[in-house]
Amino acid sequence: MLTNRRAFLRSAAMAAGLSATAVAQTQPPQGPPQGTPAQPAAPPRPVSEIQVPKMKFGKAEISRLIVGCNPLYGFAHYNATLGTVMREYYTAERVCEVLHQCNRFGINTYNYVQLGRAPQDLQRFMAEGGKMHLIVQGTGDPKIVYDMFKPLAMYHHGENTDRAYQDGKMDTVKDWCKKARDLGMMVGVGSHKPEVLAKVEEEGWDVDFYAGCVYNRTRTDEEWKKILNGELLEMSREIYLQSDPPRMYKFIKQTKKPCFAFKIMAAGRITARGADQAFRTAFESVKPIDGVFVGMFPRVVDEVRENAERVHKILVGA
Repeated sequence: MLTNRRAFLRSAAMAAGLSATAVAQTQPPQGPPQGTPAQPAAPPRPVSEIQVPKMKFGKAEISRLIVGCNPLYGFAHYNATLGTVMREYYTAERVCEVLHQCNRFGINTYNYVQLGRAPQDLQRFMAEGGKMHLIVQGTGDPKIVYDMFKPLAMYHHGENTDRAYQDGKMDTVKDWCKKARDLGMMVGVGSHKPEVLAKVEEEGWDVDFYAGCVYNRTRTDEEWKKILNGELLEMSREIYLQSDPPRMYKFIKQTKKPCFAFKIMAAGRITARGADQAFRTAFESVKPIDGVFVGMFPRVVDEVRENAERVHKILVGA
């Protein structure tokens, strides 16, 4: 009867002038021959086999993949709706769950920021037995965070650095770095602009490392108009050019100081299909003493496991 049905459908479709492809689409799906056992899905690899490799940073051994803080507190860098979804998803419990999961995959370093309830979440995580080296985004008086958590390192927040550069006030950034140094931490400068970090490097500032966004998202409206022939796109602070990453990677590669690349996924604009290549490009474009900050938002897929697997495969080859 099935054979007769197929013949009838084929003859009817041909009579109607349908293509061979359309005819094929009328056929029922073909499964394996009867009696052929279905192949079971491969079990997930045990966590012990997917440990993120470490590197020396100061006196510590830190993971080359560092968990970012932006998704944890709704800094989506996409739109207000996604930011709200992130904040609603990330209760204090889920923040701690993700940090603990990072620990299980060998991610032992956190790109922390002292905003909102972040201090309380970090204290809870540590009280539950979690451990993280902190590389802090410095957004205010460095002494406040230092007295509370004694972080491994702190850097001048990238957007604040770029604003100081645009306003001709880089001396304020240099003064902040001196205050952080006096506290006894490793000190760095963050920026979205390779020319800003190159300036710090050329002037020989007393800093230990750099944090560079691979997309220059702090261009002024005037700069965008020059690039876009007088046009200006909506959300000009959230435009991500594919030609930007090579410029930041070039700086990271040429400096002898450790660097941390961030926003390698263009704040989520790179789809899952391009994720493997984005990670590979990042690690192939930085030095062995460099790391990568990556935010994790496992609402749809287990991004912690996926990212750990990507980094392990790239750096270990397994």
